[in-house]
Amino acid sequence: MEPASLFDLGTPAAPSASELTEPDEHAPLAVRMRPRSVDELVGQEHLRAPGAPLRRLVEGDAPLSVILWGPPGSGKTTIAHLVAGSTNRRFVALSALSSGVKEVREVIAAARADRRRSGAPTVLFIDEVHRFTKTQQDSLLAAVEDRTVTLLAATTENPYFSVVSPLLSRCVLLTLEQLGPETVREVLRRALTDERGLAGRVGLSDEAEEHLVRLSGGDARKALTALEAAAGSALATADGDGPVVVDLATAEAAVDTAAVRYDRAGDGHYDISSALIKSLRGSDVDAALHWFARMVVAGEDPRFIARRLIIFASEDVGMADPTALQVAVAAAEALDRVGLPEARLNLGQAVVHLATAPKSNSVTTAVSAALDDVRAGRTGMVPRGLRDAHYAGARGLGHGTGYRYPHDDPRGVVTQQYAPDETVGRDYYVPKRLGAERAVADRLDRIRQIVRGTRPASAAPSTSLSGTGPDNDSPEPDAGPDTGSDGR
Repeated sequence: MEPASLFDLGTPAAPSASELTEPDEHAPLAVRMRPRSVDELVGQEHLRAPGAPLRRLVEGDAPLSVILWGPPGSGKTTIAHLVAGSTNRRFVALSALSSGVKEVREVIAAARADRRRSGAPTVLFIDEVHRFTKTQQDSLLAAVEDRTVTLLAATTENPYFSVVSPLLSRCVLLTLEQLGPETVREVLRRALTDERGLAGRVGLSDEAEEHLVRLSGGDARKALTALEAAAGSALATADGDGPVVVDLATAEAAVDTAAVRYDRAGDGHYDISSALIKSLRGSDVDAALHWFARMVVAGEDPRFIARRLIIFASEDVGMADPTALQVAVAAAEALDRVGLPEARLNLGQAVVHLATAPKSNSVTTAVSAALDDVRAGRTGMVPRGLRDAHYAGARGLGHGTGYRYPHDDPRGVVTQQYAPDETVGRDYYVPKRLGAERAVADRLDRIRQIVRGTRPASAAPSTSLSGTGPDNDSPEPDAGPDTGSDGR
């Protein structure tokens, strides 16, 4: 069962600074290695500069209410510890997992009483604030507004979606970035030598270090937890002769995850991502899921995977299944809002959808052909009837003259030149008769004949231009009077 407070507080009363910043020797390695000052923080350089909001918050220079938004293990809880231990402010911590409006109101009432009695300010830390309901978040508004409490809230979800706007507008939003590989490496090396950590009792081979860095996925807490497990295993099996070194096999066994051969900056990165795309293109859903899993387990940036799926949706599926792009974009949005590990399901769903969808590269070839013509100088003038006719004098220049308004025709399509003279009759888009694009291909043939005036007047109607309902594709009428000189 979750404690009422992140720091196991039995009541809303604040603990002493030592309870938060001086864990005993039996505490987990990740807790013992928490930075003791802003200067000991690793990563987040954009927030640690002199005068930056984070430094001002920790040092107590200003009663700023802050929302900390960042992925797991990026330092949100560490910052709360620094705030708790750096000043004489009363510090209360609640977890949104186990606290509600009642607990929040009790803290606010106590903070208001303390301020009247001694003037002491109160900092209220709420972890996982996105789990609070709208009503629970609204209960904080007045106290934050009049600075009865200085709110310090942490969330792994996008606060623009998960925090109510009135509360968000009363706080400074600090975005913590995912820790990079070198930053995680620094965290591990510090833990190996620091007296609070392993104090030099254990070494770490290069391969094991690389495995732990990759396995962490930018999460410092996860990296330290894995290191502690691996070090404990190495010490337990040491024979007493020579230094104890955690090798790759020990690291793998301790965390029960194989070291996937995958260099995020080298050939492995490009080879496996290429294998994923080619498996998707080849409609082998099982192979695509394998390569996707390899990337996830190896700690590939999930945003990279999401971007590749979005590109693939238009590049290789395209109009054969127009919903593919919607699915890929939705998976990327889910990743942003939910984060890993849960978003693996959203990305996996997109992989399955894209692999099993009918394939067409017609959008890719169409865009490439159009770009080739433009780069080759086949640009030409805008036909007079298509030019802007809204400004004074445009009518005198003949702009808009002869333009025919498609909506005045019952078919919604009229004979008219839209392309410059240099590219009239060029077919950039060549649809394939696969999936949903089959209907597009049938419809496009008839549309082009009408637009270009090449459809025989005696052509028999078949199906409608919309692809549904009775046909209204009758022979092209005479041009008649201009209906578009006003620039429609």
